[in-house]
Amino acid sequence: MTDRRYEQTLAYLYSLLPMYQKVGNQAFKKSLDNIKDLCWDLGLPQWQFKSIHVAGTNGKGSVSSMLSSILQESGYKVGLYTSPHLASFTERVRINGEQIPQNNVVDFVNMYRHSIEQIAPSFFELTVAMAFDYFAEQEVDIAVIEVGLGGRLDSTNIIRPEISVITNISLDHTHLLGNTLPEIAREKGGIIKPYTPVIVGERHPETDEVFQELANQHDAPIHFAQDEYDLLATDFNPSDSTRTYIQPDKSGTEKSYELDLLGDYQRKNLATVLSTVDWLRADGWLIPSPSVDAGLRKVIPNAGLLGRMQLIRQTPKTLCDTAHNEAGLSAVIAQLENMEAAHIHIVWGMVDDKQHATILKLLPKEATYYFVKPDVPRGLDALTLQLMAEGQDLSGTVHKSVWSGLQSAWKHANPRDLVFVGGSTFVVADALRALEESPQD
Repeated sequence: MTDRRYEQTLAYLYSLLPMYQKVGNQAFKKSLDNIKDLCWDLGLPQWQFKSIHVAGTNGKGSVSSMLSSILQESGYKVGLYTSPHLASFTERVRINGEQIPQNNVVDFVNMYRHSIEQIAPSFFELTVAMAFDYFAEQEVDIAVIEVGLGGRLDSTNIIRPEISVITNISLDHTHLLGNTLPEIAREKGGIIKPYTPVIVGERHPETDEVFQELANQHDAPIHFAQDEYDLLATDFNPSDSTRTYIQPDKSGTEKSYELDLLGDYQRKNLATVLSTVDWLRADGWLIPSPSVDAGLRKVIPNAGLLGRMQLIRQTPKTLCDTAHNEAGLSAVIAQLENMEAAHIHIVWGMVDDKQHATILKLLPKEATYYFVKPDVPRGLDALTLQLMAEGQDLSGTVHKSVWSGLQSAWKHANPRDLVFVGGSTFVVADALRALEESPQD
């Protein structure tokens, strides 16, 4: 049961602090001063635990969750910080899969209320400081810290990690990070620290040189996961909801990995994770192979990862995914179009600061659409979205909420059809919250 004091505390934070998910650019602080001042008042908790820092355009949450699960299965006490949350604020801060208790959130805000009101951090800065304080207090062995936005000026970028991980680079948040891949790579490469190994998940001719230059400046060993791992995906196994990935090696033997995350795009994320595990082992972390296997099979229960090609209903098969930029959505749409389905129904919403035409061009024209507005101030009006979509030969109906759009899709879908919910993190969040309140068979 939700504590009333907790609800009052969240209401206080939401009303006091600017939240990027709700208000956009005005919540983004181009300085680390606030988080440094706040953590100074907290006693510098960010330096009291070991950490792994994960940045990138797509895949940060998946890679962070996989690493957390593997380390947990290896016997370590593991903190995990991710954002944004989907169903509950406490998702952001976990230890061995357990969300931060509501009482801890209340106590933290009450204890540091004076600092919060004096420093006036953003909502994200406050949650980062809360996570660092909780991980230090609970004496975790290591914490996996996901970057929120960018890297160089992200509030998480005051830790001293054991290893830095950059999943990939593509165009997103260009109004804040830059209009070219090298510009964005330089921002995300800002997490590279002196003498600290860095794993880059995917090579790209426009960004490799940027990462190599930054690594050289910091005397940081750099490694590209794509050079080491070239995993092959097999078909989804519906009996245990896993996908199997096979890594052939030069001797002709093969190593297989079962992963409970169903997106085809996880193949590249898995390569990044395995390369990071290799570096951690070389640095003395005890990570047995059976723990890697178990951690990958249990990412969802161990790390609580939501919204990554998540199956939310069996009949009609209904999936949701938080992908919201061109690169991420291209991979998701390709997978949907390759799935066996009589027809595809898509519950679709977006926020107002995305490249709408570019993204709408990716969507299958033969699908039936249910246009919705996510329940955040940045949400794009559903009727406006419908008119934009019609310009791309996409047809569908307008609905007053994500939940009503999803219910309509279920009503019109046949058992052999496929329903997909996406377009924005907040569309998926609305759907998951609605499902929690009104569970379906």
